[in-house]
Amino acid sequence: MLDQIICALDTSDLETATQTVQKLSPHIKRFKIGHSLVLAHSLSVVATLQDAGAENIFLDLKFHDIPNTVALAVKEAAKYGVWMTTLHTAGGSEMMQAAADVPDRPLLMGVSVLTSLDDSELAQVGISRTMEDQMLRMSSLAIKCGIDGVISSPLEITSLRTSLGPKALIVTPGIRLPGGESHDQKRFATPHQAIADGASYLVMGRALTEAEDLDYVIDQLK
Repeated sequence: MLDQIICALDTSDLETATQTVQKLSPHIKRFKIGHSLVLAHSLSVVATLQDAGAENIFLDLKFHDIPNTVALAVKEAAKYGVWMTTLHTAGGSEMMQAAADVPDRPLLMGVSVLTSLDDSELAQVGISRTMEDQMLRMSSLAIKCGIDGVISSPLEITSLRTSLGPKALIVTPGIRLPGGESHDQKRFATPHQAIADGASYLVMGRALTEAEDLDYVIDQLK
């Protein structure tokens, strides 16, 4: 299972991120970076983290703009050798198709509903569908537009896998070891449960980066 784990580097401190990669890279090869690191240090952090041992960088910036602008953003990510990146499916089919058409691009993952939201908060932003219906509708549209896969909380994995088929990638945040803290995720599961349900990759943050007994955590993920 270790090859399916993506460690989230949720920090704006490059030294901390680099040290985390150096510490975990003997076991974990995939690392996710987002706005905090990129805004503080630019996309040059990709090369820095690769040099520290990160074989694959997941650039999680959730692109959402007009089609040409998003396509240009994906091109820039490709120049830095990014393995995977995200975009919001709410940008629509033309935007997603423009991103999918970029040559030699990273893997593209569609974000439909943030894993920090629940049904009541979805209704607050004007979406009357259930969480599962919204995820299925927008995820299916993303795959039709050439997007490689979707981001899904653990609770929607099974229905998405059934709907999207075996080839679509499903990346799942909200992963906690048994007895671990849920932090700011409202829809979470254990690693083995998420993989059994059909997830392709699992995103783990503080359960890895703040582990008091890293050897125990790694052993649980083998």
